[in-house]
Amino acid sequence: MYIYIFDKKSTCKIDEPILCLVQQSKKVYMLETEEAMLDQSLSKDTIKYKVIDGELPIDYDKEMYVVFNHIPVSEEGREQFEVRFLNRARKIEEEAGFLAIRVCRPVNFDTYVIMTFWKSEKAFTDWQHSKAYKQAHKKRRTDDGIDQKRPDIFPRRSYLNTYHVQKE
Repeated sequence: MYIYIFDKKSTCKIDEPILCLVQQSKKVYMLETEEAMLDQSLSKDTIKYKVIDGELPIDYDKEMYVVFNHIPVSEEGREQFEVRFLNRARKIEEEAGFLAIRVCRPVNFDTYVIMTFWKSEKAFTDWQHSKAYKQAHKKRRTDDGIDQKRPDIFPRRSYLNTYHVQKE
């Protein structure tokens, strides 16, 4: 599976469903496809990802709250980072209000993105305060955490972007 993020809906020449993500007044568009798209179908500014984990379907007709956790990873750290995510506890899938997850490898740059899809912003913040969240992040900033064992694999700090889905 592949995900493409772009700024203008008109730059994507395909008849697939496209998700409109709104952050304050700024819109970005997301397209998920089974096969890689040809570059001539996309604008040059399109951000491309290969989905390495994520099986639940995304319902494009639902209102959703979407969180992108952007994590820069060095070339040397990619394998270790991916193994960590592919072997995660998978507790988030059991959380109330959780809809889907996509763990995405960047195609044309160094920043992975972990996309989570929620029924509402409240469902996401409830998860952030849950035991499952604490369990999923229990090694962070400890001697057992990848961020401490291999700080060289993270060239920059990670950051979040949050969006509301807007019908168009």
